[in-house]
Amino acid sequence: NKLKLYGFNNLTKTLSFNMYDICYAATEEERKRYLAYIDEKYSAANLTKILQNVAAMIGAKILNIAQQDYEPQGASVTILIAEEELQHNERQDVVAHMDKSHITVHTYPEMHPQDGICTFRADIDVSTCGEISPLNALNYLLNDFKAEIVILDYRVRGFTRDISGKKIFVDHKISSIQNYIDESIKNRYDMIDVNVYQENIFHTRIFRIKSGSQFQKSRNSSIYGYGSG
Repeated sequence: NKLKLYGFNNLTKTLSFNMYDICYAATEEERKRYLAYIDEKYSAANLTKILQNVAAMIGAKILNIAQQDYEPQGASVTILIAEEELQHNERQDVVAHMDKSHITVHTYPEMHPQDGICTFRADIDVSTCGEISPLNALNYLLNDFKAEIVILDYRVRGFTRDISGKKIFVDHKISSIQNYIDESIKNRYDMIDVNVYQENIFHTRIFRIKSGSQFQKSRNSSIYGYGSG
């Protein structure tokens, strides 16, 4: 049964991802191709499509999109979202109130020529205010990025009240972020939790059991011109 609240649900739910992809590139040419691959796959345009899918999955309405590619590498996308469809005749202060929900992604490709290690980090934040939950997009993002290492943080802030006036600090059952991760994903990773239940703070670290970046798995592809290895 749905929790009956008095007025607007003021709880803010934020799900943060730090995703890491690691690739060993033996030569300068391989390192350049890895960075080119990341720059193309996770361009601002492609990241925008991913975040638009996230908004649809959590049931949010998109208010505004800002995107930017960077030189030499990297991209950022910010999307303002609302829980409800906004009408043109609504008051401006209502629109500003709803704008507290957002989805952002920033990417950080890096190359280490001394040891041949290339890394890619994507930081994603899905922050919602109201009944919609960022946890509904959790499995989609984990499947889409297929990262080697993922650091997940989920926190519920603020409070709302039920119709009797009682303060509510969380409006859904959760003891771990793992409660919301599909078994098919869990089978690919080792997972460690560090949770602070009294503060509604949940932290999960995920490590891929069988290592190997998406780029390395595509090395046989004619697109990148690699042999096996």
